[in-house]
Amino acid sequence: MSDSRTSDVLTAFVIGGLVGALVGILFAPAAGKVTRERVGDWIDEKKESAKETIEKLEDEIKKKKEQLAK
Repeated sequence: MSDSRTSDVLTAFVIGGLVGALVGILFAPAAGKVTRERVGDWIDEKKESAKETIEKLEDEIKKKKEQLAK
């Protein structure tokens, strides 16, 4: 599978997972304040995870560029 195709599949998988998790949280039987806190915590976790993933991808891209330059 090409890198672009792999990236597209991974992106679709991540987005689907995020949407599914958010819907699950929103429909869970909990008080509004608790649900908002859960959603806020979940968003914070996902932002941190996304930052880590972006850093890893940047490192991989840098390595690939260095390999191609040789």
